[in-house]
Amino acid sequence: MTAEVHAVGGLGAFLRTRSAFHVLLTATLLLVGFGLIMVLSSSNVTAYLNYGSATALFTRQLIFATVGVILMLVAAWVRPVVIARLAPILLTVAIVLLIAVLIPGIGVSVGGQRNWIDLGGPFNIQPSEFAKLALAVWGASLLARRAERLNRWRSLLVPLLPVSLLIVVLILAENDLGTALIIIPIVFGLLFAAGAPLRLFIAIGVGGVALFTLVSLQQGYRLDRLRSWLDPQTDPLGSGWQLTHSKFALAAGGWSGLGIGASREKWGGLPQSHTDFIFAIVGEELGMLGTLGLLTVLGVMAAVALGLAARTTDTYARLLVTAVVAWLLGQSLINIGAVLGLLPITGVPLPLISYGGSSLVTTLVGLGLVMGCARRERSAPDQPGAPPRSALSAGAGAGAEER
Repeated sequence: MTAEVHAVGGLGAFLRTRSAFHVLLTATLLLVGFGLIMVLSSSNVTAYLNYGSATALFTRQLIFATVGVILMLVAAWVRPVVIARLAPILLTVAIVLLIAVLIPGIGVSVGGQRNWIDLGGPFNIQPSEFAKLALAVWGASLLARRAERLNRWRSLLVPLLPVSLLIVVLILAENDLGTALIIIPIVFGLLFAAGAPLRLFIAIGVGGVALFTLVSLQQGYRLDRLRSWLDPQTDPLGSGWQLTHSKFALAAGGWSGLGIGASREKWGGLPQSHTDFIFAIVGEELGMLGTLGLLTVLGVMAAVALGLAARTTDTYARLLVTAVVAWLLGQSLINIGAVLGLLPITGVPLPLISYGGSSLVTTLVGLGLVMGCARRERSAPDQPGAPPRSALSAGAGAGAEER
């Protein structure tokens, strides 16, 4: 009888593990496919006017999606201990690339932001996107190795906060406030999974708001964005144009939308309709039902990943999964909040949906790492009272406990 109970329990745990992986994989592929459709629909006018082909931007996005999915599957297959050991190298490469962007002749300015490196032809890379992934991986590795000392402030915050601040400063030097803001939820996710006290989150949050306000006040166009956010009608033909037309698009969509490809705002009314404001085109073409469907898939993905983080006994997996989910949810909320007029416009893409190769590839790799943690989740929990285990200890032999 006991053997049968253990067998049933083991089967249930196995199915939970396998279903978590498959739900994450299915949701990710659904969002990537949906994003490709929306990029094609929202970019065809811009692509034809700028490149002479209505599918030019879609073709590039399809290439990046293919590369990203392949790398995602590789990341899901590689053992977490290997990724953790590579974390310092990934972080170093990210910081070097962030510095390289600032060097004349290497960095390329796009839309007033010097955050691109030209690869030749139509392809560029954005190191700040890679920095988000590198910080999540490195931070999880760092804190997992200190699992038994995280009740000490120094072990918890040093060098995590100084390195995070360095990345923020380098990204701000590229004039990219939006991406710099995404670093905050990544750090929040790491600290939350590490059991940091509430007062620390309040302090970092207040500091982030203060930094955002200070940087915004130093740039005229950012100050205009703040004013237009508070009241778009103060300058509807200038700084309030984008938000006004975003609301036009959402209002025109109603409940069921105008239909795929039938957007009116993509014909020049809504700037960045295929990048930062693609959510408005989703609302215009697919209506409230389409936007709710998109949010539902994102919510299911986040819930499954957070469920994995909550039940896993692997310290590194819990930290990494929480950081990646915080990154995706934070970026999604900032993007959608700006489109709806609930938050100031900061120019960040909607993960997996917006046009942009660097964002798409790094997001897919991050989700691949989460899927890898789901695949390797133990089918049976530890005995009550057993210390937490980590993938970082796998190299010490089977059953090794984290020290």
